[in-house]
Amino acid sequence: MAATHLWGTIDGTEITFPMRVEEFNAATLTYSVPARQAAALLPGSSFELVETAPGVGCLVIAACDFRRNPWGDYNELNVGFLSRPAGAGDETVGSFIYRMPVNQPFTCEAGNMVMGFPKTVETISAGYDGGGFTFRVSSPAGLPALTLGFPRRPAPLGPPVVLTVESYSYLDGHPYATAAEMEIGSDAVDPSEVSLELGEGPLADELRGLGLPVAPDSCVWGEGLRATFQLGRRLVTA
Repeated sequence: MAATHLWGTIDGTEITFPMRVEEFNAATLTYSVPARQAAALLPGSSFELVETAPGVGCLVIAACDFRRNPWGDYNELNVGFLSRPAGAGDETVGSFIYRMPVNQPFTCEAGNMVMGFPKTVETISAGYDGGGFTFRVSSPAGLPALTLGFPRRPAPLGPPVVLTVESYSYLDGHPYATAAEMEIGSDAVDPSEVSLELGEGPLADELRGLGLPVAPDSCVWGEGLRATFQLGRRLVTA
């Protein structure tokens, strides 16, 4: 069994790693976007965009409904780009997280302090009415910012896929990487059945600048997923 590391406490709650998420539902979508506009959203100079084709980057959006998580029962929109630390080889690919709205203060504080994730507290809901999944994020002004929806199957077609991933961020101004083993759903959603509506606010404006809303390149859905996050590490970049 891996050793447990106590990072410290936040609001009287111990923060330990590995941090195991016992249950969450998630939709993971990818979009091909213009590399120049995507690179402009990466802050600093410690990370560079991975181009999946000349002049093309990959936007990854994950709409997560966390059910059993040491940091709370909350909703999260994870928005990032395939990227790598500056100067790293082509074999190195992770995701730089540039926006991560959540709907609970504790996970916001913990994500900011421990991982450097740019979490903000917003109004977010995840609904399962009528055989579909609908995920809504409101702007800081309370106006609709993003609404994502698609039909759900009554049961998964297969087991989840386990990925080893690295998420990049800046912690205390330094480039940082957090490794995780994460399940993603095996149920592919027809991109033509995915509805994405953009409203008001910075997130909606940034996604419009990337050419959205359009049909995604891919969308997968999973329920009852698990993940294990490791203690992150500071990076030395070129």
